[in-house]
Parts: sequence; structure tokens; C-alpha cells
Amino acid sequence: MTLPTEDGPRGVAPAVALYSIIGFWFFYAVLISLRAAVVGFDSQIEMAARRAVVTLIGIIVTWVLYLVLRRFDGKPLMIRVVAAFSLAAPFALAMAAANFYVFNIYDPVSMFPDADHEKYTQQGYALTAILEDALSRYFFLAAWAGLYLALSYASEAHRTERRAARLERAAQQAELRSLRYQVNPHFLFNTLNSLSSLVMKDRRDEAEQMIMSLSNFYRTSLTGDPLDDVQLEEEVHLQKLYLDIEAVRFPDRLTTRIDIPADLLSACVPGLILQPLVENAIKYGVSRTSSPVAITIRAREEHGLLHLTVADNGDKPPSPADGGSGIGLANVRDRLSARFGDQGRIDYGPQADGGFAVNLFLPLNRRGC
Repeated sequence: MTLPTEDGPRGVAPAVALYSIIGFWFFYAVLISLRAAVVGFDSQIEMAARRAVVTLIGIIVTWVLYLVLRRFDGKPLMIRVVAAFSLAAPFALAMAAANFYVFNIYDPVSMFPDADHEKYTQQGYALTAILEDALSRYFFLAAWAGLYLALSYASEAHRTERRAARLERAAQQAELRSLRYQVNPHFLFNTLNSLSSLVMKDRRDEAEQMIMSLSNFYRTSLTGDPLDDVQLEEEVHLQKLYLDIEAVRFPDRLTTRIDIPADLLSACVPGLILQPLVENAIKYGVSRTSSPVAITIRAREEHGLLHLTVADNGDKPPSPADGGSGIGLANVRDRLSARFGDQGRIDYGPQADGGFAVNLFLPLNRRGC
């Protein structure tokens, strides 16, 4: 039975089965016709007409065999093999009986006027002739049944591959959703800490401004599907909203620089992929120093890849001793790996002229976001 599912139909599709049956019987008709021509039988036209009838009957009988074999789809392979080669026997017998009738019972005189037609009425002749013919036709139908089993096995293998691919995509999407949703609570936690600090210092105007910026940020960041890519221009705009929030907290120490060529603004990137990097720049580059710090977001094309950089020139860059919660850079690394495989990577470290930089490399794509 053919069951339509997300993984495709089970078993051999009716169209494929029909084409294989017609192909088998067409080969049979051509082969028998050539044999008759080589042997030089009389009444070639009459025999060809009856052979066409037998071929048509064979197609119908084999189609019925296909419908029966379909009922074994989904059974263990050994059961299907036994069923295929066992059921071929009665169908071969039916074909042999039809062939005997067409060539020996129905008006044989028109084909073989000089033959001894009395032998057709002799006891046991018909049964013997039918059984002998059934034996050869059994191997013919068994060959088609073997082809059916091969096609069925190939179909099941393709279904298994499609199912595995679907499950892999589902697992990848679940991982991407989980990683994407991990960013927002982490960001909210940091922002609420900043807001709490402003409230405790009675900086009400700044706190109100931060609340409005936070509202704008979430209104923008939560509108899209977590699995969708966004244009780099939109991603940078979100980071500007976030930096506006932090600018309330560090009005005299935080400046922002954006260095992105116009032709890369339409490049597609995972949503909020820069957010943890900018947060880290605030956490380690700005909050730990009293000096002015510039956070720079850069982009450039490099060997067909999009190279994104978030850097700061703070004088106290993070060190291995800082540890951290493991959410920031690990989140970005895992998202790049889940989304792009080996084509996405991240590296980071102190800069030669001071500060800290994080570099992302991902495929450059300007369509589909």
C-alpha cells in the first residue's frame, strides 16, 4: 500500500510499476515475434494478433500481481521475497492457461490448418501443455517480481534518506531556535542590571530613556522568525538600539563607530549574531575602565566570505581568568556551526594596538533575507 507521508510514498509508485510491466511485456512480445520469424511459422499476421492479445492479458495479470504485492510493503524483507516468488506461480499458471486458450482452443484451424487438432482433446494434453508453459512464464514473472523488490528497496532507501534529512533539519532548526532564544534573556538580564543601577542612583530620566530604548529594541528584534536571516543593515540597526541603551549608562565613555561598505549592507546574516559580541565589548571593554572607549563594528568581503568584526579599544581586555557565563562567544560559535557548518567560524583575541576584537566568517549571501 502506498502511503503518502512527509518522507514520500511507501513502495513502488503505480506509474513506475506500470512502466516496468509494459517494458517487460514489450520485450517479451518482441522476443517471441523474432523467434517466430526466425523459425518461419505460418500465419505470421494471425499469430501476431493473438500474441498482442496474450501480451495485453499479461500486462493485466502482472498489474494484478503488483496490486497484491503492494499489500506486503512494510513487511520484513524475507516475507516480501517469499511472497513475491510464491505469488508469481499462480499468476504464471493463469497466464499459461490464457495463452493455451488463445493459441490452441480459440479457432486453431485458422493458424494451423494442417495440424492434428484432435490432440487438443486428448486427456491430459491441455494440462501438460499449460504446466510446461507455466514453468517458463513463472521465471518471467519471477524476474519482474525481483525487479519490483529492487525498486521497492530503492524506494524505501530513499524514504529513509529523506526521513533522516528531515530529522536532521528539524534538529538543526531546534538547535538554532534554542541558541537564538538564549540571546534575548541574556541581553535582558544585562540591561535590567543597568536599569537597576540607574534607578538606585536616582537617575530617573536616564532610566526612562533606557526603558524606551529597550522597548524599541525588543519590538524590532522579536518580529522575525528565529530561523530567518536578516540584512546586515538591520542587524547593525539593532546593535545601535542596544548601544543607545548602554550610552545612557556610560554617557561620557562610550562611542560607536560603524565601518561597513554600502554593498555589504544587504548581506544576509543570522539575526542577533552580533548581539553577544557587542555585549562583551560593553562588559569588558567599557564597564571596566574609566577612559573613553570606542566600539567598532566592521564588515568586509574576503575570498567570498563575509568578515564581521566587533572590536573595542578598552585597556582591560578579557583574559582566561574572566571565564564568564559561557553564553556569549560560545553561543555565536554554536550558531555559526549549526547554520553554516565548516563555512562559519569565529576567532578572537587582544589587538596589537590595545583592546579586544572578535571576528566572524560566514558565507556571503545577498539573497533570501
